[in-house]
Amino acid sequence: MARPLWSGSISFGLINVPVRLYTASVERELSFHLLHEKDVSPIRYARICREEGREVPSEDIVKGYEYRKGDYVILHDEDFQKADLRRTKSIDVFEFVEEKEVDPIYFEKPYYIEPEEGAGKAYVILREALAKSKRVGVAKYVLHNKEHLAVLKPEGDMLMLVNLRFKDELTRPKLKIPKGKSSQREVDMALRLIDQLTEHFKPEKFHDSYSGELKKIIAKKARGKTVKSKSKAPTPTDVPDIMSMLKKSLEKKKSHAHAR
Repeated sequence: MARPLWSGSISFGLINVPVRLYTASVERELSFHLLHEKDVSPIRYARICREEGREVPSEDIVKGYEYRKGDYVILHDEDFQKADLRRTKSIDVFEFVEEKEVDPIYFEKPYYIEPEEGAGKAYVILREALAKSKRVGVAKYVLHNKEHLAVLKPEGDMLMLVNLRFKDELTRPKLKIPKGKSSQREVDMALRLIDQLTEHFKPEKFHDSYSGELKKIIAKKARGKTVKSKSKAPTPTDVPDIMSMLKKSLEKKKSHAHAR
């Protein structure tokens, strides 16, 4: 049975729906340990006190904010709740917008929402209203001592909360972006290739093949075998070759279609 990350209420207008929040994604990275190469001993991280030079047990570690160089204010769990108790227990919906208005660049992490005991009817009403309106709720709430921006949306029989990045969390680095124009013939050829490769999005078609290859390498090295690379890095297409490569791509797609 999954354990909720957070419990509180969804609040909009004068309505409060008691709910629980569950993670809706998993980390799929392979877990690696840092080792001392000489004797393959694991590397251990320790929390060392700079003043005393010794390791400090976790129960003696507190959070501190450096308000002036070398001066700290210590904060405990109750202090974070005092900042705004309502925010720590409420998903406050401020407005409703069409989902297409929210640029995907803002989307960060999804969560499942489950109603508390006795809140099922209010949960269903909100889910159905959002689905029929084709809108999402823009909300803010506090999780792990940090305020999050999010959208509240229906997902089948469930409500989901999807964290968003705040505007000031996005960066715009100075990049060297080309300003030249392509010929209409080149663009038309690229459009034909896009048309040929256009499909309906089915996420189940895509899998993390890189991790699978890493696992094969790990298995071979565990058996003492030497591993050689089976592929090469892609070669950049020269500008004069773009048209010919576009034509070859179109022909390759056609031949695959006939083979199927």
